[in-house]
Amino acid sequence: MLDQIVARLGAEKAAYLLEHQSSTFPKSAIHAPRPNFIDEVWSQSNRNIQTLRSLGALHNHGRLGGTGYLSILPVDQGIEHTAGASFAPNPIYFDPENIIKLALEAQCSAVATTYGVLGAVARKYAHKIPLVVKINHNELMTYPNKYDQIQFGSIKNAWDMGAVAVGATIYFGSENSNRQLIEIAEAFEYAHELGMATILWCYTRNSAFKKDKDYHLAADLTGQANHLGVTIQADIIKQKLPENNGGFTAVGFGKTHPKMYSDLATEHPIDLCRYQVANCYMGRVGLLNSGGASGGNDLQDAVETAVINKRAGGLGLILGRKAFQKPMNEGVDIISAVQDVYACQDIDLA
Repeated sequence: MLDQIVARLGAEKAAYLLEHQSSTFPKSAIHAPRPNFIDEVWSQSNRNIQTLRSLGALHNHGRLGGTGYLSILPVDQGIEHTAGASFAPNPIYFDPENIIKLALEAQCSAVATTYGVLGAVARKYAHKIPLVVKINHNELMTYPNKYDQIQFGSIKNAWDMGAVAVGATIYFGSENSNRQLIEIAEAFEYAHELGMATILWCYTRNSAFKKDKDYHLAADLTGQANHLGVTIQADIIKQKLPENNGGFTAVGFGKTHPKMYSDLATEHPIDLCRYQVANCYMGRVGLLNSGGASGGNDLQDAVETAVINKRAGGLGLILGRKAFQKPMNEGVDIISAVQDVYACQDIDLA
């Protein structure tokens, strides 16, 4: 399996990623995913028995079941990016059932999508694959567009549909982030009371974060967003892979320490991602990185992201557009290639 992963990456990139040894946070300090992660880590927390069972449902389903890692199919782009723009490349996904079929065919750990999608098919599929209801969205029809997330339904409705988890987005740094933070903290508290797990999309949004480069993807900014997310007791953090660092200093706000940049991170992508993991309570709360937009070399890009996430100490990948904007069999192949990384015991922490 390792030889196939190396071939997909290419020799030069494979060496760069697979031979890297991190000198920032020692790997022994990371709570890395493993088969008994819920017993050893989550059982020490305040999560109730029903929530632990829901986390177990996520961790024990699909091809990666029992490994400690997750492979989730997310499809909320019909709202976030417009349905036409999202599904035009493969119009079968205008039908919600095909979203679930893709997740089943690819042996995903779960499928994360909207109230409407799951409401249309929940009775048929809730017992066949763990369902994650995304409870808020940026509706994108307001002109000019604004950075806001509004709730589309209730936590009770998600529970009634048989969901094992709810997901939500907070746009940290936006003018509406305080309201979103309060709303989602309350929603997650209720979800835990009902026994559902919680997943937080911790995105940064502020036009001031674009300077000489786009610092929305800076390790220091995304890392702090993660830290805020785990503070409201998200069980899983979803974050974009970092591409740079020094957002606080470039924008000129917040508080920093020189060691954030000299000792706790380097320019290597695995080290930048490990800084994100460290801000998730050193991996006690799992980090899912995004698969990103579909492009010209999706298979290699997805495998590269998976290797970075796994070697940094992350929980897995939540990959959507690279899979559903293609014929279903090609989408399944990309998800399977990502799962190969997490199933491969020869790829370990850096």
